[in-house]
Amino acid sequence: MLAKLLGRFPRLRLIWADGGYAGQLIDWAREVGGWLLEIVPRPTEQRGFQVLPRRWVVERTFAWLGRCRRLSKDYEALPESSEARIQIAMIHLMLRRLRPT
Repeated sequence: MLAKLLGRFPRLRLIWADGGYAGQLIDWAREVGGWLLEIVPRPTEQRGFQVLPRRWVVERTFAWLGRCRRLSKDYEALPESSEARIQIAMIHLMLRRLRPT
């Protein structure tokens, strides 16, 4: 996914990622894209659910997308179709927020 971002978002400098993305991806992001890939670590003493810093932004967005029936399950055959549906859902969300009350 990061390879698709190359050259498209020149202001992008910092990317937050889950601990599962630690390793070679950090070096690749720095060398190829010039980005700082910051891993949001899970506290070692954590038991059960705990909101991690900056992780709530991703979880909140997934919750918004989950409200769309077509995105609630993986119905699409092609990843491009899923990507288009996500874009439509986010455009719908933004338009609702811009609508005058």
